[in-house]
Amino acid sequence: MSYQIVTNNPNVKKDYKEVIFVEGSFEDVLFKVRDLVHTGFELINHPLGASLRMFFSPYRSIIVRENIDKTNNIYAETIENSIVNYQKHMSVRNVDVVNGEDYALIDAELLKSALDEYERVYN
Repeated sequence: MSYQIVTNNPNVKKDYKEVIFVEGSFEDVLFKVRDLVHTGFELINHPLGASLRMFFSPYRSIIVRENIDKTNNIYAETIENSIVNYQKHMSVRNVDVVNGEDYALIDAELLKSALDEYERVYN
């Protein structure tokens, strides 16, 4: 099964074919992934960033793959908890748009690493 990248990062949209592009925020990406998970997609990488600092990023790329059998409760719980955690942290902080270009680059590098791991595991 092939993967899809759910992202709001314009650099990722430009560099990859397997993209579901979300016009919106990091939180909007989480909501789109949640909707996909509830229709039978699996999470390939964790919905939240590599560190707490990445919560401030305006960009996020999450890899999913279709598994048409049924919704997996572990993935559903993971994405639901990720949304709650993101909202909790961001209720007292702001997105760091000033450093948006840097965050876009970091997000793309984290995605590349996750895709390399995906290739090793699933192919």
